[in-house]
Amino acid sequence: MSETLYDHATVTMAAGSKSFSAAARLFDPATRRSVLMLYSWCRFCDDVIDDQWLGFTTPTPSQIGADQRLAQLHTLTREAWEGKTMQEPAFAALQEVVQRHNLSRQYALEHLEGFAMDVRETRYVTFEDTLRYCYHVAGVVGLMMAQIMGVTDDKVLGHARDLGIAFQLTNIARDVIEDASNGRCYLPDSWIAEAGLTRENYAEEAHRMVLAVLAKRLVTEAEPYYASARQGLPALPWRSAWAIATASGVYRAIGIKVVQRSSHAWDQRISTSNAEKVGLLVKGLWEALQSRSHKSADHSERLLAKSGSLPPK
Repeated sequence: MSETLYDHATVTMAAGSKSFSAAARLFDPATRRSVLMLYSWCRFCDDVIDDQWLGFTTPTPSQIGADQRLAQLHTLTREAWEGKTMQEPAFAALQEVVQRHNLSRQYALEHLEGFAMDVRETRYVTFEDTLRYCYHVAGVVGLMMAQIMGVTDDKVLGHARDLGIAFQLTNIARDVIEDASNGRCYLPDSWIAEAGLTRENYAEEAHRMVLAVLAKRLVTEAEPYYASARQGLPALPWRSAWAIATASGVYRAIGIKVVQRSSHAWDQRISTSNAEKVGLLVKGLWEALQSRSHKSADHSERLLAKSGSLPPK
């Protein structure tokens, strides 16, 4: 059963997130297993709410409403923490991660709140509202991933949360047309109005140049969150730092492409090529190694301060 779960999680990651899949291979085996297990649960919940499978329409639509499907996710999540036998592989995977890493149930419930926002068709009036959505659907995933990597320091957890938010802002910019076709809008109403558009027409092809400006604004807003994430690298095990630096580079590259392609950003789905991923993997390795030297320097400085040879900051 254990290996079957891992095989299921591996297939889910490979099919559901090509952007993160390559970076996930860089984790040490135990961490990678838990990361993939957690991802399979996140992906499953997302698909249940959207009535999809790995982001694609299912041939047999669900016979119950999204609110009922959300209630089922809450029930199964609670039962996973209670140690009940899980029949659904995604929840059995979640349970393994919970038991192995003492994962916070609050984080899982906050993640489900992100899906509830979709079910309620929440409107995002301000950018702060959009950030709140980003926190629930991706920021708390960063927090759970950090727990898997052994992070307990609140400051470092904050950096992990910020990376999730950066990822989601990038996703919104890349997928804004696709989301609109599914009846969802994560752009702030205030931004749309400032651009002279409405929720009814912002995704029309005639307005792609204006939409490109809004997408660029999202990508720009993501930059401080990517910068924050880099500050957390020294606190991670080095292979985890390598994986996270690489994943950050891949997602950030997608955002850069959105900006570069301007009004043509949605002609086809933007991704990074295998060659680009290799280059970003090498760059991620360099950033991870650099973070080791920063960690060593910080440790030496603390020792000097403790000995009295250096005044504390």
